[in-house]
Order: sequence, then C-alpha cells, then structure tokens
Amino acid sequence: MFLSVFDMFKVGVGPSSSHTMGPMVAAAQFLDLMRASPFKFAGLRASLHGSLAFTGVGHATDRATILGLAGFHPATYDAEKAEAVLAQIRETRSIQAEGLPPLHFDPNADLLFDYGPALEGHANGMILKATDAQGDVILQETYYSIGGGFVLTASQMAQAGEAKSKPRADVPYAFETADEMLAMAQKSGKTIAQMKLANELKFRSQSQIDEGIARLWQVMNDCISRGMAGTGILPGGLKVRRRAKGIHDALLAERGLNMTAPHTINDWMSLYAMAVNEENAAGGQVVTAPTNGAAGVLPAVLRYYLDHVPGASVSRIADFLLTASAIGGLCKHNASISGAECGCQAEVGSAAAMAAAGLCAVLGGTVKQVENAAEIALEHHLGMTCDPVKGLVQVPCIERNGLGAIKAVSAASLALRGDGDHLVSLDVCIETMRQTGRDMHEKYKETSLGGLAVNVPNC
Repeated sequence: MFLSVFDMFKVGVGPSSSHTMGPMVAAAQFLDLMRASPFKFAGLRASLHGSLAFTGVGHATDRATILGLAGFHPATYDAEKAEAVLAQIRETRSIQAEGLPPLHFDPNADLLFDYGPALEGHANGMILKATDAQGDVILQETYYSIGGGFVLTASQMAQAGEAKSKPRADVPYAFETADEMLAMAQKSGKTIAQMKLANELKFRSQSQIDEGIARLWQVMNDCISRGMAGTGILPGGLKVRRRAKGIHDALLAERGLNMTAPHTINDWMSLYAMAVNEENAAGGQVVTAPTNGAAGVLPAVLRYYLDHVPGASVSRIADFLLTASAIGGLCKHNASISGAECGCQAEVGSAAAMAAAGLCAVLGGTVKQVENAAEIALEHHLGMTCDPVKGLVQVPCIERNGLGAIKAVSAASLALRGDGDHLVSLDVCIETMRQTGRDMHEKYKETSLGGLAVNVPNC
C-alpha cells in the first residue's frame, strides 16, 4: 500500500474536503469524460445522495458541484472569479466549460438533492449526467467522495473493495499495517519518515519532494496567520463569531506576566487550530490534513512545536509531515477518514493520531514510541460522532480541532515517557474505529439528523 504525502495533504478550499472539494473534483473528472466522448452534448444534470444531500447546502456542495462543472478545481480556486461565474450561470441557465459547447444547466431544476436512501457504494454519492439537444441522458457516471478530497467512480469503488488481494505498490516499504511498519523499521534501521521518503523517491525527485512539502507547510502556516487576523461572523446563518483574533490578542497581552498559568499553552494550541478551521468555515484556502473538517489539528501541533518547543527546527518539518502521512495512510487504508462513513473519530481522531506521531518523531521518539503516540491519540477519539449543527463545519468542528491538537500533544508526551510497549496496538485501534463506524447510527455520521445538530437551535 502506498499513499503519497501529497495525496494525504492536498491544498484545497473550505469548508469540506468530502462535501466541497470531492464534488468539485468529481465534476472536473466528468468534464474530462465528456471531452473524450464522441457525443454532442447540450445540457447537464446532477443529483446528490446520502450525506451529500442532507448537509450539502451547509457544506456548499451545490456550489462546489456547479463550479466543478464550470471548470474550477480546489487547488487553483479563485473565490472572486467563482462568484462571478455562479452569478452568470444563474442568470443564463448555462455553463461554459473549456473544450465543450455551451451546456444548459438551471441550478434550481438540474441539481437535485435526493433525501432518500444513500447510494450503495458510500454515504457520499453523486450522479452526473450529460444530455443531448432533446434532453435525453447520453452520458452518466456515479461518483463517491470518500473523504479527504478523494473521489472514486462506481467501478473504481467496486475495485477498491478488492484492493487487499491486489499487488502492493512498487515501493521499497509497502506496509499495509502498523505491525508491518514496525517490522520494516526494525529490519531496515530506518525511521518512519525515512521509509516514507524512500517510497516517495520512487515517483518524485528529492527537490520536488522538498518543494512540495515546503509548499504544504507554507499554505498551512499562512492559513493560521489569516485565521488569527480574521474578524466578523462566519457564513451560513448560525451567526458564529470568529474568535481566533480575540484569543490571539489576549494571549499576546499576557506574555511576560509572572502570573500566567502553565495551562495557557493549551490556549495557544487551540488558537492555531481554531484559526485554521475558522478560515475553512469561511471557504478559505486550507490543506486537507487528512480532511478539511479536521484541517486545524496537525498545523496547530506543528506550529506549537516550531514556536513553543525549545530546540525546534524547521529542518524537521519534512520528518513531521512524512511521519504523519504514513499514519494517515494506515487510517484511510484500514478504516476511513470520512465523517460520513465513520463519524468524527475518522476525521479529528485520525488527524490527532497523525499529529501525535509527527510530534513524537521530531521530539526524538523511537518508531515504537511514535506508533504508541498515534494509538493513544486515536484511542481517545473512538466513538466520536459527526453531528454538525445546520450541516455547517462550525459547531462543534472548530473547537473540536483545538481539543484534538491538545490531545495529540498529550499523546506524544505520554508516549515519550514510556518505552513504546503498550497493550492496545495502533492496528487494533484502527480496526476498532472501522467497526465502531460501521455500527454507528447514520444520524451521527455527517447527516445532521442527530446529536448537537438537532439539540442546538439552528438559527
């Protein structure tokens, strides 16, 4: 199994990797399918199913689908241009995508929110259709947004179900489980980051990897900075006030005071994470880590390391992210990183495990201690539901990232206090997350039909 660090961490746009980025990517793929087709197209239709329907408006899934059909992509998203294109589509009831003729599309009639049973393949399903001049469907594809901005067609989803029986990727260290990772590390004498780097070098040069990782951290760090400067009310109708700037100002004012409590460091971690997720909620540029809903945890822990840990070095950023991506790959491969599939344990839980592992690694932890750190962080998120109020990635998501960052740092610290031996392995914890997600009621898996979503007034 090989999942690149650049697959696990992707530059994108808020508020949701599965509900915003995924549908936009799927729509772009459908355009490519149309361009390769011999048919003459005249119109487009789309239907959203399962969680994409139930919380689609709150997650901007409708906007993302339309913009994807108009040629927008998360990595190059231009917010100002997007608004202009959306206004034009609503006015003309037509989409103009590069390489295709003008296509009839009425957002009010041709984009359907299907609140019936979810599609068979995944909780996040969508069907895209292209029609001829008579309005008959002549091309159709089903897509599943499986979390973290990853998208599979129905046929790819079926093949993915058989992935365990397929040959592993042609990389030096193709571990599929944490136990295999530990065994390979012991045999090779390499760290997790070194094994991950060796795998990455099969597909990219060292300079490309260095530049890519630097870019990822730059976007993460810029997001923190923008979030700490942002003010006002977040969009969506809940009237949630941006708090990061106020917290930052208060923390700066307290610096140097003799009476500052030691636990104030937790406020810094929460601040960094909340800054990211307020930017995400506002539709800003973020990095999936491993998802948008959990995008604040890992950057917060890395910023904490760089700004608050004595002896921290920017030269260790690559080790942090490579280690974290290896853990994230195990979570995704053996369970899920999708809130619609396994609840928030799969998002913030996986993010905390990744961040804990990365921090433990750069603080000098052994491979066994790093695995232990990831397990501790994930274990204490097991069972966490995904119940966003009004379908928005705001409550409880923003604060939940702050607490996830604190748990990640605590997990790394606990692991470093031990020798790496522990009763519950990371593999057992990941499998438990998968089983718990399978058994979790659908109303607690990003549908906003239970939990806080129905017990908190939505206005």
